[in-house]
Amino acid sequence: MTPWELVATVAGFLCVLLTMRQNIWCWPVGLLQTGIYVWLFWNVRLYSDFGLQLVYIVLQLFGWWNWLHGGRARGRLGVSRLGPSATLVWLGVGFAGTAALGSAMFRFTAAALPFWDAAQTSLSLVAQWLMNQKRVESWLFWIAVDVLSVGIYYVKGLHFTSLLYAAYLVMATMGWFAWRKDLASARAA
Repeated sequence: MTPWELVATVAGFLCVLLTMRQNIWCWPVGLLQTGIYVWLFWNVRLYSDFGLQLVYIVLQLFGWWNWLHGGRARGRLGVSRLGPSATLVWLGVGFAGTAALGSAMFRFTAAALPFWDAAQTSLSLVAQWLMNQKRVESWLFWIAVDVLSVGIYYVKGLHFTSLLYAAYLVMATMGWFAWRKDLASARAA
């Protein structure tokens, strides 16, 4: 454990807490966490996760903008749902990404856990894209990512990060229920 891992852990916890509450400050706090993890994951040879953090920087900037201006009349974006077929498509994207990235990492790098890391990366990208659009189902993808992450980070000796993802698992479940409730309230009004 390094002091940087601890800072990233605290920032990550705050980021998810703010996201659950649909607070726009989740984005700059998430950028702080992501910046630290870029360096950290490179050093422990989780190359898919390293690359994911670089993509997260771009996606977080887009999400920040979209939450502020992606709604009706360029206003704040509200929570919405995917249909069942769209959910299946996004699952397929996650699995295809896992197979492609995992195979590349296995063949061309010394990645520590190529397919597990690739699954975490692919599903995280799907989850983040859906989160940027405030889709309720994004939380289900985050739950899957969190389950994978707890094991990956524990095995790699990133114990605070593993604990963070265990907390994320609880928070993602809470976020799923909170956003569903918010959507139901908005539809009733």
